[in-house]
Parts: sequence; structure tokens; C-alpha cells
Amino acid sequence: MNNLLLQLAREAINHKLTGAPLVGKDQLIKQYPQLEEQRATFVTLNLDGRLRGCIGSLVAHRTLYDDIVHNAQSAAFGDPRFAPLSLEEFQYIDIEISLLTPAVLLPYDDISDLKSKIIPNKHGIILKLGSNQATFLPQVWEQLPTFEVFFEHLCQKARLQGSCLELHPQIYTYEAIKIK
Repeated sequence: MNNLLLQLAREAINHKLTGAPLVGKDQLIKQYPQLEEQRATFVTLNLDGRLRGCIGSLVAHRTLYDDIVHNAQSAAFGDPRFAPLSLEEFQYIDIEISLLTPAVLLPYDDISDLKSKIIPNKHGIILKLGSNQATFLPQVWEQLPTFEVFFEHLCQKARLQGSCLELHPQIYTYEAIKIK
């Protein structure tokens, strides 16, 4: 199943780049009924070990098939941090898919209480404060391994001060099954 999801993401990008046909949805769902389950996914593209695009869904709102296709194409052509993926880059791109569990609100009293409840490398985090929101997948802990640095960058990603935890934002946790 993992190879199928990676192949589907690759074909979705190739379809948009070259017009090559995409494997029939109905045909695949007959063979793999789990593709019809509502799932939230992220598709991450890396080129030469560096991020080249990452787009996903935090809440399951479409089928696994549709979410992979949409997020793969969006990561390749719609991530505002990058120019659209070129055909040349596509040949060297590494694709990673994260299947997310539903996010759960994490109650906490203060920053030290929050720190005691967060499990690095396991928890993905959604931070919400007012109309600002950002998320980091669990694998971001690999680049930002301490609680303080992780949350400073997450606050900044949400367009807030790096010390935004002092304002007691809502924190949601989720887990991700990583497929490479």
C-alpha cells in the first residue's frame, strides 16, 4: 500500500506536468478499498535533501485517493514558498507522505506543563492564536530538536512573536505515519 500511495503522488504530479494519464480512481478503489477512506495527509517534496514543497490537510475531508492527488499537485505547483516544480526537477524529487491521525486539543496550565505533555518526534503540533495558525509535522523535530526552538519557529510560522507560548495559544497534537 505504501508504494501505491507514493506512486499515486508521483503520477499526480506527472499528470499535471506532462498530461500523462492518471491511474483510474474507480479501478484503484476496487483493488484497494482503503483509498476511499476519509484521511488527512501531507505530501512533502525534497530535492537534494532540501525541502521543495509541502502541502497537506489537517482535517480529513476527502478520500485518501483525492487527498494524495490534491496535496501532491499542490506541493509541486502551489506551495507559495517555491516556484512551480519543473520537469527537470521532477526527475530527482523525493516524495514523502504523512498520514495524519485526527488532531486532539491538548489542555495545559503553563509552558512547563505543556513541555511535560509534548513528545518530540511523535507529536505533530497545531498552534492557534486568534486568526493565526501553523503546524509542524512530527518529523520537523529532526531539524528543530528542542522544545524551545521547535515552538519558537512554530510561533514564527504562525506570524507571531517567537515567544507566543506566553500568550497561551491553543495547542493540538496529532501523529503521522511517514511513508517514504
